[in-house]
Amino acid sequence: MRIQSIVAIMMAMTATSGISAQETQPQDSGVHAPKGAKYLETGGERKLEVVYKTIGRKELTLDLYYPTPRTSEKCPVIVFTHGGGWAAGNRYKAASGSFATVFEQLIMKGFAVAPVTYRLAKKDTNVAMRDCVIDCKDAVRYLAKNGEALGIDPQRICVMGDSAGGHIAQMLLLASPEQLPGDSALAEVPYRMVAGVSWYGPCDFEKIELFNHDDRADFKDRFGARILGSDPDADNKLELYREMGPINYLSKDSPPLLMIQGDKDTTIPVKHAHYMKEKADGVQAPVEIMISKNAGHNWRAVDVDIDPSREAIIERTVQFFVDHL
Repeated sequence: MRIQSIVAIMMAMTATSGISAQETQPQDSGVHAPKGAKYLETGGERKLEVVYKTIGRKELTLDLYYPTPRTSEKCPVIVFTHGGGWAAGNRYKAASGSFATVFEQLIMKGFAVAPVTYRLAKKDTNVAMRDCVIDCKDAVRYLAKNGEALGIDPQRICVMGDSAGGHIAQMLLLASPEQLPGDSALAEVPYRMVAGVSWYGPCDFEKIELFNHDDRADFKDRFGARILGSDPDADNKLELYREMGPINYLSKDSPPLLMIQGDKDTTIPVKHAHYMKEKADGVQAPVEIMISKNAGHNWRAVDVDIDPSREAIIERTVQFFVDHL
């Protein structure tokens, strides 16, 4: 009898332990993680390696991290577009460094976070900057179209990106849902952009002097090949440049944008933030800028500590989204 009692107690403990573990484990069992994949460990629900569209044989994927705790059936979402010059990088940087800190805080404040994979404009791929933007817009459209099933509010979509991803974030924020169509299955999906943050992202390509950090005389266009793709002598060159300039989509009805840039950045000079602010003020568009002194690209300190600090940049980023929720 005593042995039976002990066995019963052990079985009850095992069952209880199993329930507890199930409740605390993220809901991503069975996911095949690609080599090098890195995910946010939020302790809450997450959907990993979600295919949002397929081009040829290539599946484009995103991850979706839900708020912890999750307090509503439909939550606002922040789409993350990674940097890398439109030709490198991946969405898994969302789980590293300052990005992880930002997103972990936002997840605790009621936001879902969706880092996105997009095609890269590598040499000899026929992928241009335009394709990078379209892919990311299709990711937004996918989230909006499937909002009911995914628990996402298509009327509360935000975006954040760094460097080239900062440019893409600005494009997603400022271009209308109808502009830059991609997958026909995702076309005409309505959604509303609420706010966006760009870390050291460019705003305009037509004025190449914005990239000339030291005003040198022999400065050459650095990103033309990414815009024009395989046709550097395209008849519609100016049109393509303007299409990829977030500054050209500004209006008084634009969603709020925060641009944060470093005054010692030689990759994407601080000129971009000042120029965007000037143009925004001219049309009464809601654009704010934050300039970190002594900061290079990726918030690298140049000679002395950056000011405002990386911690202050993170705090301002998080609060900007919270303020516009």
